[in-house]
Amino acid sequence: LLSLLQKWALLALSACSGLGCLCCLLGLLVAIGLTLGTQGRVLLAPCSPGGTALTPLSRECPFDPTRIYVSAPRAGD
Repeated sequence: LLSLLQKWALLALSACSGLGCLCCLLGLLVAIGLTLGTQGRVLLAPCSPGGTALTPLSRECPFDPTRIYVSAPRAGD
């Protein structure tokens, strides 16, 4: 009886996990589609002074689009 209960619990958890993964995948595809469809303007909208509709609490850009980020350590570090 316990073995059968464990199998059903595993099936239910697997189904929930699969559904969650599917939702994440769909969200990622929508985000990529919006980004490619608008040529990245949606990403930079909060950075413009007129972009207050998307971020009413802050006028600051969440990232600096002009900065070059380096992840490799320098030789002296």
